[in-house]
Amino acid sequence: MNKQKVPFWRTPSGWSAIGLITAASYFLLVEHGEHVFPYLPYLILLLCPVMHIFMHGSHGKGHETHDHTEKTFKEQTEDNEQYRKGYIEGLEQACKGKHKTENSNAR
Repeated sequence: MNKQKVPFWRTPSGWSAIGLITAASYFLLVEHGEHVFPYLPYLILLLCPVMHIFMHGSHGKGHETHDHTEKTFKEQTEDNEQYRKGYIEGLEQACKGKHKTENSNAR
């Protein structure tokens, strides 16, 4: 039996925490909006490091199944025929678009 740990936010305690945070945020903005809005740019800047802290929390855990062999671009395109065709079509369309703009600029 494979037991996986359930993330905190999906437990009943997590859902309760989400509800409390949502309610507190709502009343903070509704009742004290004039006090919060001047600091909103600073709160947005503070959100960046906070997101990095929470988003990088799982580094190095549970990655045993990944294949760490890096393939070159040529190897990747040889393995995937559809990708190679799409890539070539995109290059051709880009070249056509470039020639059209050069011709219209020359006039």
